[in-house]
Amino acid sequence: MPEKTTISIIKCDVGSLAGHHIVPKPLIDIGKKQLKEAQKGGLINSYYVFNAGDDLELLMVHQKGETNPEIHKLAWNTFQEAANKAKALKLYGAGQDLLGTAFSGNVRGMGPGVAEMEIEERGSDPIAVFAADKTEPGAFNFPMFKIFGDPSNTAGLVIDPSMIGGFKFEVLDVMENKKVIMKCPEEMYELIALIGTPERYVVSHVWRARDNLICGSTSTTRLSLIAGKYVGKDDPVSIVRSQHGLPALGEVLAPYMHTFFVEGWMRGSHWGPLMPVSLKDSRCTVFDGPPRIVALGFQVGNGMIASDDNGEPLISDLFEDPAFGLARREAIECAALIRGMGEFEPARLSSHAMEYTTLPKVLEKLKKRFVKADS
Repeated sequence: MPEKTTISIIKCDVGSLAGHHIVPKPLIDIGKKQLKEAQKGGLINSYYVFNAGDDLELLMVHQKGETNPEIHKLAWNTFQEAANKAKALKLYGAGQDLLGTAFSGNVRGMGPGVAEMEIEERGSDPIAVFAADKTEPGAFNFPMFKIFGDPSNTAGLVIDPSMIGGFKFEVLDVMENKKVIMKCPEEMYELIALIGTPERYVVSHVWRARDNLICGSTSTTRLSLIAGKYVGKDDPVSIVRSQHGLPALGEVLAPYMHTFFVEGWMRGSHWGPLMPVSLKDSRCTVFDGPPRIVALGFQVGNGMIASDDNGEPLISDLFEDPAFGLARREAIECAALIRGMGEFEPARLSSHAMEYTTLPKVLEKLKKRFVKADS
């Protein structure tokens, strides 16, 4: 039986240049150096290092399986070295996602975000990896549903016999740390009832129902629930397989033709429009945003990312396409519109969502001034 291939994307906010908007080159270079050495040593087969806003993203393809201690330690050590460099340069938010002090075998629960997928390679395996900044894991609920559950987005759900059986969604309750698996199309309405509350319910995995083929994975880390306070947004990542009995790449990207609103943005306290951008435009500026998302397309084969004759991975910057120009324009227009509301809901998150932000410190000063009102 052929050895399985694992795709891991692990991200961390290790420090940013001039506020929270971009990862500077010295930190990117550390990521490339560490992963190049790991490839030479045989730990990983191929890699790609990039940024989504102020998050350093490590994409690795290997054959060690999910939650492998060696892979996770590689990521942890890389983030630690990058954070130390950020501190030396006095960059902003240096190491803010590194909530643990000592590696414990797995970076989950220690701050960095992780999405992984162990697969049995098909004849051809097109992969899309998404990385977002200034938002939270539930930001992927809407596109994951559109891709794998909505026939108005994914024609294959109607006309491809291998997809008519539908897909299964694993939903994580991040407040209770419980999970449930729901089947579409049979439980579509119940699924929406859950994941329509992205603050609490997050799509973590998706499988093809007829054979349990894994086809979607997202990060689910919520930093505020780990730290007990606001320490930055979670900035999630996801992996989606496509083609050959799965949604086509064009169907995987179709939800991003228009913007949609996500939690996060400035100080993690506001609703904002998600903007699909190319890698060169992955920097969050206006009001620390708007929230951004990048997408990389590549092929996995023989346990690694397909590469050119020089060994360089063949990576497609999917949102560089002008076809996403409409979504970008909508995002700017929606951003300007909702910012006109200032600090009034619904521009600002609900009081419940603000519990883990800095707002409670402000309201604490007013507690003793409240007196009982006349009935």
